Amino acid sequence: MGLRLGKRLTRLCLLLIAVLGLSGVVLYATGHEMTTYYVDSTKDLVDSYKDWWNTEEKHAEEDQSLQADPETDLKGYADGTTLADSEEVQQEEQGITGVIEDNKNGNVVNATVKAAFVSLVRNEDLAEIVKTVTNLEERFNGKFHYPYVFLNNEPFSDPFKEAIREVVSSDVKFGLIPREHWSFPEWIDQERAAEVRATADYIYGDSESYRHMCRYESGFFWRHELMEKYDYYWRVEPSTKLHCDVNYDVFQWMQDNNKVYGFTVSIKEFESTIKTLWKTTMNFTKEYPEYLAENNMLDYISNDHGETYNLCHFWSNFEVASLNFWRSEAYRKYFEHLDKAGGFFYERWGDAPVHSIAAALFLPSEQVHYFPEIGYFHHPFNNCPLDQDIWHKNKCTCSRMLDFSFQGYSCTKEYYDFKKMKKPDGWEMFRS
Repeated sequence: MGLRLGKRLTRLCLLLIAVLGLSGVVLYATGHEMTTYYVDSTKDLVDSYKDWWNTEEKHAEEDQSLQADPETDLKGYADGTTLADSEEVQQEEQGITGVIEDNKNGNVVNATVKAAFVSLVRNEDLAEIVKTVTNLEERFNGKFHYPYVFLNNEPFSDPFKEAIREVVSSDVKFGLIPREHWSFPEWIDQERAAEVRATADYIYGDSESYRHMCRYESGFFWRHELMEKYDYYWRVEPSTKLHCDVNYDVFQWMQDNNKVYGFTVSIKEFESTIKTLWKTTMNFTKEYPEYLAENNMLDYISNDHGETYNLCHFWSNFEVASLNFWRSEAYRKYFEHLDKAGGFFYERWGDAPVHSIAAALFLPSEQVHYFPEIGYFHHPFNNCPLDQDIWHKNKCTCSRMLDFSFQGYSCTKEYYDFKKMKKPDGWEMFRS
């Protein structure tokens, strides 16, 4: 009974708003002096009703109404299904399960997956990261409300923290990177490292901070105390963008389907930045052959079954992955082996090939996943769904003609070939 009364009040308010609005239009057309009164009255009524709609009293009234009249559907559709039912059906169609519940603040939170977004970012990147997070909220997290962790090698400023809190719909934490994770380890010859930077002729070759970043993303971000309680993460970088709506819980899907590493863009690395990475890796696998997974992806990253590296890797500025993989004995020992070799500073080993090689060798192939439906941009490349139905369904805004996935410098075709997957219609136009 209470819910029916609430619906009647809703209709009455909407009718009143419509009458006031129509009256305002008529008066405006005739130049009547009461125009301002009607416009302001309508606006005030809309605002007051909108404010009430989000109050705890309104939610309490709904709960009481449901208890009094449990057979009445909340937010029902014409066929009798509810909004909750329709979301459940949609998730089942996509192979997604999971429990979603309200927390004490009224935000929707996932009850089963311990996951967070993580962003390594500087104070001066505020404008770009705000745009990225706003887009992420609009396209995905406004529906699921996963928390954020922001990390920096310097303290975050108050304006940075305030601006981020304004645009997120969930909990957010700001962490300071320990100095020992963002500095030269004792075994590195800093003079030699400086000479390398002075003579390097590749992108970011002269940058010391970039090398610290690559080392940190490879071996330390997952050790930060703010990440300890999570099992999965989604990496977020400034100046990136989701082109399409993501209407399912990606973390829940990863967990339910036993996926460990997910990506959107694959690409070839600059060989001059990793001259000894493959040799160093092969030395490790000879010492620890037990860490190689059965049915691994060696033949995706090597064209001669391990003699050489073909440079293919997953672009790690977007990755959704299990933190427990990086915490595993195999990966910890692998990273320590690489770190002792000094290639992060004597060359410019990136976290992307390091993560990719580890995933390809230490995970079975079925635990690595490509997200063709997640439209994504990081300058200068796009992952734009070529499937027309997906493009329309997810309200994508990217141009499929600019998709990078099957272009010559991408490794996504090789990924499809390795996994014997059917390629989307139209992929051939990028390899003509």
